[in-house]
Amino acid sequence: GRDWPFDMVVLDESSSFKNHQAKRFRALRRIRPKIKRLVELTGTPAPNGLMDLWSQIYLLDGGKRLGRTIGEYRRRWFSPGRGNGFAVWEWNPVESADKEIYEAISDICVSMKAEDYISLPPVIYNTVKVILPEASKAAYKKLEKELVLPLANDEAVTATSAAVLSNKLLQMANGAVYDETGNVAEIHAAKLDALSEVVEANNNKAILVFYWFRHDLERLKKRFPEARKLETAKDIEAWNAGKVKILLAHPASAGHGLNLQRGGSVIVWFSLTWSLELYQQANKRLHRSGQQNTVVIHHLVAEGTIDKDVLAALAAKKAGQDGLLEAIKAKVKEYGEAQK
Repeated sequence: GRDWPFDMVVLDESSSFKNHQAKRFRALRRIRPKIKRLVELTGTPAPNGLMDLWSQIYLLDGGKRLGRTIGEYRRRWFSPGRGNGFAVWEWNPVESADKEIYEAISDICVSMKAEDYISLPPVIYNTVKVILPEASKAAYKKLEKELVLPLANDEAVTATSAAVLSNKLLQMANGAVYDETGNVAEIHAAKLDALSEVVEANNNKAILVFYWFRHDLERLKKRFPEARKLETAKDIEAWNAGKVKILLAHPASAGHGLNLQRGGSVIVWFSLTWSLELYQQANKRLHRSGQQNTVVIHHLVAEGTIDKDVLAALAAKKAGQDGLLEAIKAKVKEYGEAQK
């Protein structure tokens, strides 16, 4: 309200303000004139591309460098991509956009790499190939191609859009899927078996496992009863004290600010995420100051599934909705050509 008492504000993880339509951005924008000094900190300033920068920079300078409105920013450095009539869904940066934008904000932004200031152990990224049973692979392909998969309980899995299809395919790659009534249909245990092998191969080292779907969590807890879900400060204390061998965490709730580096150095992505920001931040829970060992990050990737598309999107830093749509579009084209 009128009695804003702070003359300086520090935004930790400022990328959470990247959406100019979000309530948190609008709320801070209203009281911004009352703040004399604003400092923003983030390790992922533009997780989905240059469009993420406008709102964060606007909060710093009121629009002096990148424009007073998101429309002005788009017109100057972007060209319209996919859309429908007057509605534009995608904005593509023009050729000189990155150089000009970085130059425009260089006087109020400083970029520092952790490795330039602190000594961190190396990181090893590993892909664990998971082979699905033939019946499960056939069910996956049926849903991917026909958008409908009948189940044994007289229910069905239906995909009504690209986003829904992506979601269902990721679930099936993991081993289970929600049907139309919200019940869980188990498809296979191939990823659980692969995780068991990783656990065994690491000689009982502590392992941080990232999952995405609720049924992933339930099946993980059933297969590994000794596992502990990350929920409270006590869970963090137990992990860092070496009392937890398998810690189950959702990247959206464990992606920022948590110090887990003293409890282990092995990460397993049981479920992959399209979000580059969540992926990078989650990995940084172990690869941060205080870590004494080489960090090994395993990705359980079901062969012949959308898992490979997600991993490729993350590697190319083309994560989020764009990567999802590109992967689905490629499949539609593939099946369309096959029917000719």
